Amino acid sequence: MVDCVFCGLPPEATIMENNYFRVIYDRNPVSKGHALIISKRHMRNIFEASAEEMAAMGKLLKQVKEKLDEEYQPDGYNVMANIEAVAGQSVFHMHLHVIPRYLGDNDVLKRIQ
Repeated sequence: MVDCVFCGLPPEATIMENNYFRVIYDRNPVSKGHALIISKRHMRNIFEASAEEMAAMGKLLKQVKEKLDEEYQPDGYNVMANIEAVAGQSVFHMHLHVIPRYLGDNDVLKRIQ
């Protein structure tokens, strides 16, 4: 899609990928290491993903966690998707937030867009 910010990502933004998804660091991170798992195929949200895509996303999520654990040593994670405008979705291309959490980082989730 021409007007989709995630459909036109430059290759150098990708930090990891598989056949169905790419991973980038969020350009407006709410915490150190905030990453996005983004579908390569344009789809509106996670509910449009096939079973094969869902399985690939799960495997990639584990790899992202390992990378973030190594680079940032967080104390925990939030993994989430905002689906539809009423739930806070502002970019209508499937993406999953992987948000490292650190002791004392209160109110992080209020800044998700």
